[in-house]
Amino acid sequence: MQSYTIGQAARLLGVSPDTARRWADAGRVATHRDETGRRLIDGKDLAAFSVELAGAAGGEEGASYTSARNAFPGIVTAIKLGDVAAQVEIQAGPHRLVSLLTREAVEDLGLEIGMEATARVKSTNVHIDRT
Repeated sequence: MQSYTIGQAARLLGVSPDTARRWADAGRVATHRDETGRRLIDGKDLAAFSVELAGAAGGEEGASYTSARNAFPGIVTAIKLGDVAAQVEIQAGPHRLVSLLTREAVEDLGLEIGMEATARVKSTNVHIDRT
C-alpha cells in the first residue's frame, strides 16, 4: 500500500505542511514512522480523512480553488468495478470527482484506494492519470 509523507499529504489536502502536521499530532489522521524516522500516512487512511475533511468543509464561503489546465491532483477514495465498466472517485482538496471508464483501464493503471492520481477534466469528461 502506498504511504505519504506529511508534505505530500498536505499538498493532496490543499493545506500547508504545518497544518497537516498539527492534524497528525492531534490524532486526526493516523501516522507511522518509516525506517529513517519520517512520519508517514497510509493511503487508505489519507483517503478516508480527505473525504471526512471535504464533508466538514461543506460549502465554505470565500474558499477559492483553481486548477491549471483542468488538472485535479488528489487521492483515489473509491473504485467500483463492474464486468466491463468502472467508476473511480478522486478527492482533490474539497473537490470530489467521479470518472466512468473501462475496467481494463483501471486495471492497466493499477488504481487502488489511497493511491495518488490526477483527474483531468475536459468539457464533461473526466480522465484519470496515475501519478
